Amino acid sequence: MLLLVAAGEVLGMSLWFSATAAAPSVVREFGLQPGTAAWLTMAVQAGFVAGTLITAVTNLADAINARRLFAIGCVLGAASNFAITRAGSPAAIVALRFCTGASLAWVYPPGMKIAAGWFLQRRGTALGIVVGAVTVGSAIPHLLAWLGAGLPWRAVVGTSSLLALIGAAIVAAGVSDGPYVSASAPFDRHALRVVIGNRSARLAMLGYFGHMWELYAMWTWIAAFTAASLGSTTAGSAVAFVTIASGAVGCVTAGFWADRWGKAQVAGGAMLASAACALLSPAAYAAPLVVLLALAAVWGFTVVADSAQFSALVTEHTPRTHVGTALTLQTSAGFLLTMVSIKLVGAIGPGDWRWAFLLLVPGPLLGALAMRRLAVGSSQSAVGG
Repeated sequence: MLLLVAAGEVLGMSLWFSATAAAPSVVREFGLQPGTAAWLTMAVQAGFVAGTLITAVTNLADAINARRLFAIGCVLGAASNFAITRAGSPAAIVALRFCTGASLAWVYPPGMKIAAGWFLQRRGTALGIVVGAVTVGSAIPHLLAWLGAGLPWRAVVGTSSLLALIGAAIVAAGVSDGPYVSASAPFDRHALRVVIGNRSARLAMLGYFGHMWELYAMWTWIAAFTAASLGSTTAGSAVAFVTIASGAVGCVTAGFWADRWGKAQVAGGAMLASAACALLSPAAYAAPLVVLLALAAVWGFTVVADSAQFSALVTEHTPRTHVGTALTLQTSAGFLLTMVSIKLVGAIGPGDWRWAFLLLVPGPLLGALAMRRLAVGSSQSAVGG
């Protein structure tokens, strides 16, 4: 089941950065300004926030079977993403990217819920593998742009839509519900209040917010940072792929570590390491490609290694009938925050990319502090019990 869910996430989440990877060609064809180009990614974030918020408020993530939501999300996302290839204006592309992001609200959180339902003792590892799959899926468009330099951007976007449809078929036909999370639950209008009222769940979400402040802004702009540093868009695609793909290794490795040493401890350590990489980014600017690739590998590993552990912590501190709502609420607020950091880094970067990523440092530092408080509180509860 874990293998099938992971495969579905890889294919479904390839929609996320499909237009971002094709951005240089889209910008040239439509004559976009830098501010408008940023919306190729930000519109996805906005759509995802809207989709997850509606899903959380309406309790749909628990009231409707997660497998059904996943398949519907993949199909709707593939359709809106493919429609970009027929769009005739930048406004239409941005609107369709918004719809793609809204559809992915039914792909990412439901996939985590499905996996959580099959694992209890090794949930950190299982969700690490799922988020690693999400990371690989997000990296696929950059890989296509890198290996297929000169490939029409519509082919990159269309390929990701086809992959998402395959992901829907895999989950719909091959995945079943596990025993540890309710497949569906009656509508509960108090679900949000129950989730927010739990201190441990709140701390896990705060850690996630610090993590998200850094993650997507770095993923979105690392290609532009590299291209400005080396004067090569192809090098930018290569470094972006290495950055995002190395995160898959980080997710799985951190999952094993978390089940052994503690989820909050591993998440906090990963955030401290990624903050250090952000601090070192000015020194890597204009350095040889090998230096940028080294930074990309380490930063990519650490920046997302903690991601699954926040979800695992939330599921552990939330009633099983509210897990879908809790995960959806967490991701909604986290992705709303990414829009701010993406926009700010994009505003600073064109002036001087060397210093742009320093803006991201406070996020993981504050997130690590939240994990410290959660770990201490959990230890005290264990001693008291």
